[in-house]
Amino acid sequence: MIDALFFGVGLLAVAIGIWRAVRARRTGAGSGLAISLIALGLAFCFLANSAQEIESRLYPSLGRLLSNLATMVAAYGISVTVAEIGGVAHRRRRTRLIVLLVAVVVLAGSFFATRGLPAGVGLFDELYRSNPTLIVYIVVYTLYLGYAVAEIAVVSVGAVRTGTGAFRVGLGLVFAGCLVAFAYLTGKIVDLIRDVAAEHPVAAVCRGAFSSLDCALAVGFPAIAVLLLVIGLTVPAFPAAVRALRDSRTRAELRPLRTHLAERYPDVVRLADVRGSGRERLLTMMSEISDGLLLAGVGPQLTPAAAAQALRDGEGPTAGDADEAPAETAFAADVTRLRAIAREFRAEPTAGAASPAR
Repeated sequence: MIDALFFGVGLLAVAIGIWRAVRARRTGAGSGLAISLIALGLAFCFLANSAQEIESRLYPSLGRLLSNLATMVAAYGISVTVAEIGGVAHRRRRTRLIVLLVAVVVLAGSFFATRGLPAGVGLFDELYRSNPTLIVYIVVYTLYLGYAVAEIAVVSVGAVRTGTGAFRVGLGLVFAGCLVAFAYLTGKIVDLIRDVAAEHPVAAVCRGAFSSLDCALAVGFPAIAVLLLVIGLTVPAFPAAVRALRDSRTRAELRPLRTHLAERYPDVVRLADVRGSGRERLLTMMSEISDGLLLAGVGPQLTPAAAAQALRDGEGPTAGDADEAPAETAFAADVTRLRAIAREFRAEPTAGAASPAR
């Protein structure tokens, strides 16, 4: 059950992170978010009991160290991403990186300085009292996550207050994830104090993620926090994804009309190979079609059916007889008009088609 939860949340985060990485490579933005999601996913996968059993064969409790390091990198990435979303990325940029590097060095140093680490699942409850290096390990880990989560919470609250729509909803979920993460970190400090104070500390064994309060704080809460962060950071991208899909469908509808006009009036072609975002390619295609319609004598006063029929009949002036373009209309109106003409034009692609003008 616990392994299923950890692998489920982890693989979901990795999958979304890979999607964001592909999108970031295309758009040039959002690479920090992609790294954060992938690191979070790996942290949960490393921490699963079955994974720790395998990792421990390389070095005792190695899975615990790898998952903690991945979690810290993810927290750093999320803090940078949220700061970029909130428009405050320039603040404390160097400080964030320095704090992360110091925490990573101290964490790894204290881990490898500890002798007698358990094999298999990395449970340190019984070792804190006799190993001060592990106390340093858990304190540094908890303090760094607390620092990162606090920064994320502050920036997300400010963004929620000024944002709207999906942006506000997404950052609100991020803030909720921060609250759950604070509960998890508080539980870790309480467990550390209890284990150090006890004469004979016993490692806690959880039969389920929410089988007890301690298990909920140690297992269930971090999974919920990550899930809220993943969803919260993804929600603001939904409107852009919907717009990109709509633009893609529009380009597909306009392509036959653009091809016909480009063959008939080659001068309307802006670039042989248009690169850039989907919206930029759509705008270029619309501009080419609009110029081609003007050269064909198809003005905005014609209905879509009449405009399509005029194009199929091959009527209209040559490129040298074109009138000046009318005043620019709204983008949405242009899209609607051009899509309507494109649909009418495709309705009878071979009816009375004229040879392209040379």
